[in-house]
Amino acid sequence: MPCVGDWLNSPLSIVQGIFAQNVPNSDWEKKVTEYFKEKLKENNATNWVPSLNDVPVHYLKPNSLVKFRCMVQDMFDPEFYMGVYETVDPNTNARVLHFGKYRDVAECGPQQEIDLNSSQTVTSERQTFYCVPVPGESAWVKEISFLTELVLFCGFLNPQFHAYVSASQARVSPSTSYTPSRHKRSYEEDEDMDLHPSKQKEQHMGNSCCSGGDIHGCVEPKRLETEASAGHHVISPNCSPPLDLNFPLPGEKGPACLVKVYESWESFKVNDVLEVFGVLSVDPVLSIVSSEERDSSTLDPMECMDTAEEQRVHSPPASLVPRIHVILAQKLQHINPLLPACLNEEESKTCEFVSNFMSELSPVRAELLGFLTHALLGDSLAAEYLILHLISTVYARRDVLPLGKFTVNLSGCPRNSAFTEHLYRLIQQLVPASYHLRMSIESMNHSRFIPHKDYAANRLVSGLLQLASNTSLVIDETQLEQGQLDTAGVHNVTALGNLITWQKVDYDFNYHRMEFPCNINVLITSEGRSLLPSDCQVHLQPQIIPPNMEEYMSSLLTAVLPSVLNKFRIYLSLLRLLDYSISDEVTKAVEEDFVEMRKNDPESVTADDLHKMLLVARFLSLSAGQTTLSRERWLRAKQLEALRKARLQQQKCVNGNEL
Repeated sequence: MPCVGDWLNSPLSIVQGIFAQNVPNSDWEKKVTEYFKEKLKENNATNWVPSLNDVPVHYLKPNSLVKFRCMVQDMFDPEFYMGVYETVDPNTNARVLHFGKYRDVAECGPQQEIDLNSSQTVTSERQTFYCVPVPGESAWVKEISFLTELVLFCGFLNPQFHAYVSASQARVSPSTSYTPSRHKRSYEEDEDMDLHPSKQKEQHMGNSCCSGGDIHGCVEPKRLETEASAGHHVISPNCSPPLDLNFPLPGEKGPACLVKVYESWESFKVNDVLEVFGVLSVDPVLSIVSSEERDSSTLDPMECMDTAEEQRVHSPPASLVPRIHVILAQKLQHINPLLPACLNEEESKTCEFVSNFMSELSPVRAELLGFLTHALLGDSLAAEYLILHLISTVYARRDVLPLGKFTVNLSGCPRNSAFTEHLYRLIQQLVPASYHLRMSIESMNHSRFIPHKDYAANRLVSGLLQLASNTSLVIDETQLEQGQLDTAGVHNVTALGNLITWQKVDYDFNYHRMEFPCNINVLITSEGRSLLPSDCQVHLQPQIIPPNMEEYMSSLLTAVLPSVLNKFRIYLSLLRLLDYSISDEVTKAVEEDFVEMRKNDPESVTADDLHKMLLVARFLSLSAGQTTLSRERWLRAKQLEALRKARLQQQKCVNGNEL
C-alpha cells in the first residue's frame, strides 16, 4: 500500500501501479480518477495540495500533485499523444508497456527505445487550455486561501515539505530532489527582487525521450528564474522577442499555465473559472524540443505547418509557463475562500454552514449598511442601493435580455478628492475580484478593452473586459475631461455600453465578431449623469465632508474587526448564490398595485419602473435572507424607489437641467 505522501509527491507512481494492475483493460484511467477523487475527499485533503497561486513553480517538486485556481483565457487546438506505448530493449528484445497520460515526455528505461510500430500503441486526444490567475482577484482571497492551507499543511507530516510562518509571509520549502540556491520568496518578493534574470541548474531525474522519438537521453539546461507579472514581457531563454503572458489586466502577478485536460473538456469554455488538480510538468526537455522545432522550421518550412510565432506561444519554456496534466477539475461557483466550494451539494457541513450564517444575517446586514453609509459620506440611501448592487447577478437570460443585472450610476461624486479611488479600495476588501477602470480620454484611446484573435500566433489576445463572472467593475467617470475620442476610443466606449446593457463582450476575430456572454457587476461613479447606460441612478448626498479623504476612508477599514469584515465577505458572496421566487399570490398583489399606481400617475409610472421595482424588491429580499418576495419587501422597494426619484428630481430643479 502506498503511504500517505505518495499520491502528493509522486502521483505518477500511483498511476503506474494502477496501470500495471489493470493493463490490458481500458478502465485503468477511470480507476486513476476515482483513486484521486477519494483521496481528495479525505479530511481537508485538498488543502494539503500545494497551490501554484501561492507557491512559485521553482519551489515545487516536478511531477508532484499541484492545484491551480484559474480562468480559461484561451483554448488551443486538441493534441494527440501516445496514451499507451511500448518500449523495446534492442539487446534482449524485452518489451515493456508504458502509459503516456499525464506526461509531456515519454519515459524510457536505460537502453530502451519506443516501438512506434507496436500494435499495443494507443493514440489518444487531450485538450490544452491556456489559463491565468483569476483577473482582479483580491489580495484577501489569496491571503486567506494560503493561510488556510498553511494551518492544515503544518499538521500534515510530509518529509518532502516543511512549512513555517515568518512575521509577514508564510512559505513552503521545496522538495529534497530540487533545491534552489537562494532563500525562499513569495511571488511578490520574486517580482521585486528578480529585476535581472538569474539562471540556475535544474535537475532532471531519470532518462527520457521525446514522445515523437526524436530525442534520446537527458540534458541539463539552464533555467530562468523569472516569475511573471502581467503588463510585463518575460524574456525566456530560447524565445525572441520577449514572451507575453497575455494577462487581461495590467499589474497581475502569478503564473500562466498550459492546462491539459483529458476528460469532459467540452464542459469547459473560455472565461470559466476552474480549480484543477494535476501533475506539474516543468521538464526542461520541453524547452529544448520547442527550440529545436523553431530551428528546424526555419531550415525547412515545409516540415511544420505552424508559424514560428505560433510555436513560441503554444510551446513556451516550461520554467515560465508550466504544464499541468489534469486528473480532476471543477468549475467554481465562486472564489471566496470563506465559503464552501460548492453550495449546491446537500452535505451536512455545507447545510450547517449556510443555516448558521443565515441565522445571524440581520445584524450582519445592519453592520454592513452602517459601514457603507460611512464610506458614502453618511448617505444611507446610497448605501442601501450599493448593497443591492453588490449582491446582484445575472440569474437567467430571456432571448438576448440578461435578467438580474443591476448597474448603478452613483452620480454627485466629488471630483477632486479621489473619492472613487478610496471607495474602490473599500469595495476591493469586500468582493473576491474587482477592477478599477479610470475612464479618461487617454485610457479610452490607448487601452485594449476587447480581446481579439491573433491568427499569426493562433491565440486569443486578451483585453481589459475579459473578466471572470461576478467580477466587480468600478468605472470612474470623474476622471473624464474634454477631448477627442479616436476610433479605438469609440470602440471601447461602445464595448462598455454593450457590457452594461447586454452583459456581453463582442470579441474581435478580424473577419467577424463573436459574442461572449458575461456576468459583471458594474458601478459607475460620476459628477452628473453618466455617459454610459445604467439600470439605476442614485445621486449621492454627502452628509459629511472629511477634511482628509484618505485618512477618513483608511480609518473605516481600521475600525472594522477582521472577523466582522469576513462576515461582510461571506454575506455578499452567499446571497448572490441563493435562489429566489415570487408566489402567485404576491404576483397578483404586485400587478394590482401597479395598475393602481398607473391610475394615480399614468405619465410617470411606466413598465420600466415596474421592472426596476421588481429588481429592487428581489435584491432587497435576498439582502434580508428571504428567498421569496413578501408584501413588506415590496412596499419597502417602492419606498426606496420613491426616495431615489425624489432626490433626482430635487437635483434636477437645483441644477435646472436633467441629470
